[in-house]
Amino acid sequence: MVLNALRSALLALFMLTAFAGSAAAQDVSRFVSVIDDLPLMSGLVEVGEGVEFATPQGRIVEATARSTSQALSESAVTGFYAETLPQLGWSAQSKTRFVREGETLDLIFVKDGGVLSVRFSVAPAD
Repeated sequence: MVLNALRSALLALFMLTAFAGSAAAQDVSRFVSVIDDLPLMSGLVEVGEGVEFATPQGRIVEATARSTSQALSESAVTGFYAETLPQLGWSAQSKTRFVREGETLDLIFVKDGGVLSVRFSVAPAD
């Protein structure tokens, strides 16, 4: 009986350690600097400093991230955020627009010389 409990505990510890090192865990361990609850997808690095300010209607926040590989596609980025953002309370309005608690989050894509950039823009909902 004690041996079975010890085996179960060791298995749980192994699974926790394995998950912590997985790509999924790494994807959500980094966040956009000025949007502290917006994960930064693996394969993206933040560029420059984001902008954040408050208005009477709500906050306006912008940040930009660039792909670290030319292989990263717009569809991979939209797929990641379509899967991740609903878990954080965002509802998809389109592939690139999400709403939550009176705010919109837009993903704006620019490709320059094969390098994909994503601008994250949070603004009060219309």
